[in-house]
Amino acid sequence: MNRFAFLVILAGLLSPLASSIAAEPWAQWRGPQGDGHVIDQSPPVKFSAKNVIWKTSLPGQGQSSPVVWDSSIFLTSALDSGRERIILSVNRDSGKIEWKEVVWTGVPEPSHQMNGWASATCTTDGEHVYAFFGRGGGLFCYSKDGKKIWSKNLGEFVGPWGTAACPILYENLVIQNCDSEANASLTAFDKLTGKVVWSTPREDFRGWSTPFLFKGLGEPQLVLNGHTGVRSYDPQTGKELWYCSSPVGRGEPTVTPDADGRLVVVNGLRGAVYAVSGKGTGDVSQTERLWQFPRKTDRDLPSPAIVGHHLLIMSMKGILTCCDTTKGQIVWEERVGGNYSASPVVLDKVALFVSESGEVVVIDPVAQEHVVARNSVGASDTEIFRSSLAADRDQWLLRSDKVLYCIGD
Repeated sequence: MNRFAFLVILAGLLSPLASSIAAEPWAQWRGPQGDGHVIDQSPPVKFSAKNVIWKTSLPGQGQSSPVVWDSSIFLTSALDSGRERIILSVNRDSGKIEWKEVVWTGVPEPSHQMNGWASATCTTDGEHVYAFFGRGGGLFCYSKDGKKIWSKNLGEFVGPWGTAACPILYENLVIQNCDSEANASLTAFDKLTGKVVWSTPREDFRGWSTPFLFKGLGEPQLVLNGHTGVRSYDPQTGKELWYCSSPVGRGEPTVTPDADGRLVVVNGLRGAVYAVSGKGTGDVSQTERLWQFPRKTDRDLPSPAIVGHHLLIMSMKGILTCCDTTKGQIVWEERVGGNYSASPVVLDKVALFVSESGEVVVIDPVAQEHVVARNSVGASDTEIFRSSLAADRDQWLLRSDKVLYCIGD
């Protein structure tokens, strides 16, 4: 074998490993960019129970999605119908629970039966893990090996359906959406001490959306969906930059950027889907709204997925709508089947949707047959899947309310 042939073979062997090493960690909800896109990884598009590398039964019940850094996966859970809240770490290689810490005990607040008491996904910087439990103790910071660093009680979170907004990290800040029927705010804390750095009041409405860090126009913006519209904030100061009204309320789906660097907004109630440029100041409802069209299917739907110039919106009852993001027009609608709560992820030219029964449906928006795969991990009939997929090391991490699965070739 000559030297050139050897180097070609060596490069082929090392390239998958190099891709996995270079990939950013899935350290927050919806991945490295907060938009559900898998970057520099190739987890399988088609799989079955035979591809389950390991699975781990989890204590209690929860709907937070897996986040991972190096050899640790971080999750939350609630026991005894919300009377006890925990953070836990699972070994990435073996699936063994490394540590679990009770962060709060007490009388549980009301919550919707589809929500529960451990729905907000953690975020981590590799040294610390941050978890939010609403009225159940507020916001928590733990070291990567399970030692409590600080916690902040953030109030009552008035409302009957519980909380679900995930914390995000920006530079030295951990930022939390504290939407509520009273004393609502968007608040930033020093990630090492828990000291409040800034806090911006918001309208007093229930809210479950996670802020999206938008970098498409130079200076970063925090863009947050809400009951009456979407708002942008300066992540360093909390100052409101612009506001675009929504024709109908309940803004729980997270704002998602399209392929042209614009922001697509979907609301929880039946109403409109619209795009915003991300530019301007003050009320930009009439000046920076690029397009809008009505949406008539179910309410309280997952966050959308964007594949190229196609926007995919899945209703809770399994009706999938595909829209052209350049024109703001519906291209096709199809009944996929099943019930959906989890927000999708995007891998190359397809999107993966997890149904509540655990079926993972793969959608190619431009193929003649849009459903290109239906996958299952062989879950039991008692499991409910409302968490989003996470990608790591060219594998999937999939969580039901009771079990964590690692899936790969």
